[in-house]
Amino acid sequence: MQHKTRNMRKASLATFCVVALAAWASANDASGTRNEVLETADSAMEASRAYKQAVSTLATLTALPPMQSEEPSHHSSGYPLSSFLPSIQGQGPIASAMRILVKLKSHSWLPRVVTDYLGRELPNGRRREEEFKGKAVKVIDLLQHAAELGNTDALYTLGQVSLFPPNAYFPTDPAMAYQSFDTHAHLTGNASSQALVGFFHSTGYHSVVPPDQAKAQLYLTFAAHGGHKGAQMALGYRYWSGIGVTENCIAALDWYEDAAEQAMAKFLSGPPGGRTLPLLPPRLSDLVGGVYGPGASVASTGLNAGRAVIKTANARAAGETWEDLLEYYLFNADRGEIDFAYRLGKIFYQGSIYGAPGGVASGGDGASAIPRDFHRARYYFLRIARQVWPRDPANPRQPHVSTKEEGQAQVGYASLAAGYLGRMYLRGEGVKQDPAMAKMWFERGAEYGEKECHNGLGIIWRDGLVDGKKDLKRAMSHFATAATQELAEAQVNIGKYHYERGDLKLATAYFETALRQGSPFEAYYYLADIQARQARATMVPPEIAGSSCAIAVSFYKLVAERGTWDDNLLKDAEGTWNLGTERGSEMAMLRWWIAAERGYEVAQNNLAYILDQDKSILRFTRFAPYSPSNDTARLALTQWIRSAAQRNVDALVKVGDYYYHGLGVPDEPESVRWEKAAGYYQSAADTMMSAQAMWNLGWMYENGIGVPQDFHLAKRHYDLAYDTNDEAYLPVLLSLIKLHARSFWHTLMGGENGLSFWEGDEEAGASYYDHPDPREIDGGQDPSGGQASLEEPEEFDEGPWYLGKARDEFNRRKLGRGQERAGREEEDPVQWARERRQAEADRDGDFGPEDYFEGAMRGNRYREGEEDYDDFAETMLLIALCLLVSMLLYVRGRWVERLRREEQQRRQGQGQEQGNAPQAQQQQGVFPPPGDPAREDWAILR
Repeated sequence: MQHKTRNMRKASLATFCVVALAAWASANDASGTRNEVLETADSAMEASRAYKQAVSTLATLTALPPMQSEEPSHHSSGYPLSSFLPSIQGQGPIASAMRILVKLKSHSWLPRVVTDYLGRELPNGRRREEEFKGKAVKVIDLLQHAAELGNTDALYTLGQVSLFPPNAYFPTDPAMAYQSFDTHAHLTGNASSQALVGFFHSTGYHSVVPPDQAKAQLYLTFAAHGGHKGAQMALGYRYWSGIGVTENCIAALDWYEDAAEQAMAKFLSGPPGGRTLPLLPPRLSDLVGGVYGPGASVASTGLNAGRAVIKTANARAAGETWEDLLEYYLFNADRGEIDFAYRLGKIFYQGSIYGAPGGVASGGDGASAIPRDFHRARYYFLRIARQVWPRDPANPRQPHVSTKEEGQAQVGYASLAAGYLGRMYLRGEGVKQDPAMAKMWFERGAEYGEKECHNGLGIIWRDGLVDGKKDLKRAMSHFATAATQELAEAQVNIGKYHYERGDLKLATAYFETALRQGSPFEAYYYLADIQARQARATMVPPEIAGSSCAIAVSFYKLVAERGTWDDNLLKDAEGTWNLGTERGSEMAMLRWWIAAERGYEVAQNNLAYILDQDKSILRFTRFAPYSPSNDTARLALTQWIRSAAQRNVDALVKVGDYYYHGLGVPDEPESVRWEKAAGYYQSAADTMMSAQAMWNLGWMYENGIGVPQDFHLAKRHYDLAYDTNDEAYLPVLLSLIKLHARSFWHTLMGGENGLSFWEGDEEAGASYYDHPDPREIDGGQDPSGGQASLEEPEEFDEGPWYLGKARDEFNRRKLGRGQERAGREEEDPVQWARERRQAEADRDGDFGPEDYFEGAMRGNRYREGEEDYDDFAETMLLIALCLLVSMLLYVRGRWVERLRREEQQRRQGQGQEQGNAPQAQQQQGVFPPPGDPAREDWAILR
């Protein structure tokens, strides 16, 4: 019994110990969990604090970039001149001169004031440089610290700063950017991070990861499903072009439709009439006249010569600047010239020297961009309008009182100015948004038939912007009046009315008319939607559905690419490229590369052009002693091919050049490459637009390279080159002389199918343009040579008829002539200013010796005999110069080829020469031994 009691006590003691141990362990676990929670909370607070501090420091660096917007610091000293001198770290000629003077600081002949100022400013500039670099390091360190503690926002910002440095004080680190975006994408599923990771895998940028199209497709798909517009465009382009996937038009249509819907929603979220469209981005090659230069490129010949970007290129080549042009406009506008004032207001309103066709809503050209200034635009428009309407009524909502009898002399420009003023009040541009004031100005201009005013009134009545009063019938009447004057936006508004009613056939007619008149956005979207419905219809034949799908994809693509208000890669790239720095060029190429992967043809062309022109790496001619980099050429060729696939004819010719020279193409026999080059040249020549491609084909047929030798086809293509572009007269003339000489020698040597000197080869080399269609009417004449019939009545517009249309047509023809004349005059502001300046110089200038000379030249200009003689002499002189240049190039080529051979022999025998150096030195006498730099000079002299 006692033993049993003792055992029970032991068991109780053991149980108590177990319970106590469990309680102690539970207390420790609770304490540990509480400590972990506290540590996690502390880490989150520390990460948030570090991230906020990094963002604050980053904001100070980006808001006040050094060397650009920082004001010079003024020091209190005994020299009052120091408060007026600029900073040595600034820009401009004065700052550049100061930096040059720094090197001369120790010279005694400089004034003491200058040496003292430079002595103070130089250390301060260096101190600021070090301070900003230290802040940049601080930002990166804080972001890394916050990211390590789990702050995902810091992780994404670190990737952005590493891939797109905000200024020169931040280093570029693509590897860190990829790691940050990849980690951020895995942790959060962020679509922007996934899209950039997809770009890395698609291109292998900076060799951070090897190119892997499967991974790129995966990440881009995730990002596109997450709503990332750029990823949707990239997927649409990949399915459309078959990059990494099988070509699938319907899949491309789905993704481009999603991207276009985002762009359209952003457009409609703006003021009445939609957001202002971004300026058209220019190609770098167009700014120099095209890929092959002015006159030789399709981009600057034919109808393309009238494009705004080519006019900008010509103005730049002539040394004209927009500052000088605006100064000339300002001078004349401020002294009361109404036409100058109107054009100046238009330039300030649209933010570009050249406007896009289609009306005010179509935007402007990006190559001639200037800062938009609504206040100055309103000032000049108001000056013009006040000449007809000197005062405004106290209540703009009261009925409009006609002023048609007043100010008839200036009514043309006044009504145009009223249209701009009404648009500014309607949209709140430079003034407080006031639809009532907009309606007042629109009614004033509409009284004189101004089309923008009628369109604005239509928007007001359609949407009920004034007092909520809607009148769809009145709105359609105003739209129709503006549409009869070929206003694209009015055509779109009428088309939208029929589209919403379900009349797709009539809506399609109006949208297509708007496209022909220059509508750049909405018409494409609605036509794409109509074509997409037809492409997805099950009862439509496959061939029709495929055609509709292709049209819908191309139109959705245009809408998605133009509607870039949030992420305008092309504009950002152009801005960094214009900085002219190495960092700026690198960042511009990165943005163009990202845009190129999304299908932007402008970005593809710019990237290929830069890689093609970079230090003449790809200009592999007989004068280049070293071969180009094939990796760079391969990337350039890829972009040329993609640009050519989007109907860029110059890029298509460039692809042929790459295959002809063997740049960036697989290793294959020359005959195979030349056949492919001839195929690309033929495709470009079939467009009847590229004289360069036609001349290349003529040369290949003449020499039998890539195609069978055929002198008749060679002559035909030479003739076609001249028919296509008359600026090819001289090269075609020289080529024909050479071709006939070669054909004559070929015939003398017993060859067949040579050219005949006695019987022309008109049939063999005839071009369609040598025998135009007699049904075509030129200059208002019929095929029989008579004048156009005056009895044939002028047809009205094909749009829907409405009551009063005949009267509106008559009033438009009667009163709208001044406005149409003003519209024609403002097509080219630069050329118009040149003509006005020349007219003023001829009228007001003194008649001096130079004027006598110019007058004599003008008098002799119409003497036909002397003109023919001068043309013949110039032609012979040009031929002689060409022959001389050809001979010099031949000698130069032989000399460089000899240098190449000697360089190769020297490298091959370098080992043997090093072993026999003493003997060679004895035999060579005073000739320098191998390895001595003087040996190269001896080789060149020899």
